Amino acid sequence: MHISIQRLLIYMIPWLLIASCKEDDLASTEEWLIPINEVRDGGPGKDGIPALENPEMVEAGAISYLDSSDLIIGFQLGKDVRAYPHKILDWHEIINDVVSGTPIAITYCPLTGTGIGWDRNINGQITSFGVSGLLYNTNLIPYDRATDSNWSQIGLQSVNGPMIGTDVNTFQVFETTWYTWKKMFPDTRVVSLNTGHSRNYQRYPYGNYRTEQGLIFSVSVNDERLPQKERVHGIIVDTNVKAYQFKNFGSFRIIEDEFQGEQLIIIGSEDKNFIVSFYSTMLNGEPIQFEMADSIMDGVILKDQFGNRWSIFGTAISGPNTGKQLEATKAEMAKVQKKHTEELAKKNQATSKKIEEFTKNTEKKQKISSKKSIKKKMNE
Repeated sequence: MHISIQRLLIYMIPWLLIASCKEDDLASTEEWLIPINEVRDGGPGKDGIPALENPEMVEAGAISYLDSSDLIIGFQLGKDVRAYPHKILDWHEIINDVVSGTPIAITYCPLTGTGIGWDRNINGQITSFGVSGLLYNTNLIPYDRATDSNWSQIGLQSVNGPMIGTDVNTFQVFETTWYTWKKMFPDTRVVSLNTGHSRNYQRYPYGNYRTEQGLIFSVSVNDERLPQKERVHGIIVDTNVKAYQFKNFGSFRIIEDEFQGEQLIIIGSEDKNFIVSFYSTMLNGEPIQFEMADSIMDGVILKDQFGNRWSIFGTAISGPNTGKQLEATKAEMAKVQKKHTEELAKKNQATSKKIEEFTKNTEKKQKISSKKSIKKKMNE
């Protein structure tokens, strides 16, 4: 069903009206590391978007709700391989799970397209994360249930509450299509539709937001170098970020790069829909010279001059250095978010006026309908 940004905003009017009141309350809370006036209330409220806890996982062969082109976030720890589909995360945003005994949280923001694996062990205490209902630069702000602190998903840091200033440790995750993932990892397990919540997981909850240029919530940045909402691989070094575009990789490419003094290797395929990155490293006293593996669809993407074969997660799975692990960069898949152009801003202002008129007319119709319903019941 085609739902435009304009219609989506109309559907969100009740949430936005409530949000305008809640944002005033934020000013009275304790210290924030981000500008308080740029923190927005998304509308549903705290836990209004319910995070999942230890979801039911099923074998790949039992999955019928995913199409080949659907995006998933893949995670591997030891022999435990799991897929967390966007179709589920669009509705829940956070999945708290335990993989091979390790507590993790898959955090995902549908508006910015950022999927990141978080360590739920914070300073020696196991916690779980929920959806606060707040946004910063249209990005998810999770909260931890142990201390009720708020965290910046993209910033990877607590920005408010008892844990303020604390960094979150991350796990490497791999975002790609369901087709590519199940070819690479046929024994993967996948989050089932039995989530305990009544949701239409075949429907994207934000209409055509993924393809239309407009944003529901404003952002403070304006960078014209990349198109709005283009999906990129961002590598973070300290507070600096460098983005890599899919179009630079073609069917398969290995890029050697230097960023902020760090030597990097970035591997990607536009055809197979993935980009991963690692820090360059020495092996046997000399730099590793990587090239494409014979078949990248078995989860092995690289081979080197020593005879090692390397997995998508940077593990040497065969060869003389079996078990050797490349150090993954701190990286995120994300969609570019920037301020509206002047032309688009005018369109949004026009849309706001139409929404205001629509709201007034709807309220009148609801009052009339309510009066008719009362009269009908009284006459029965």
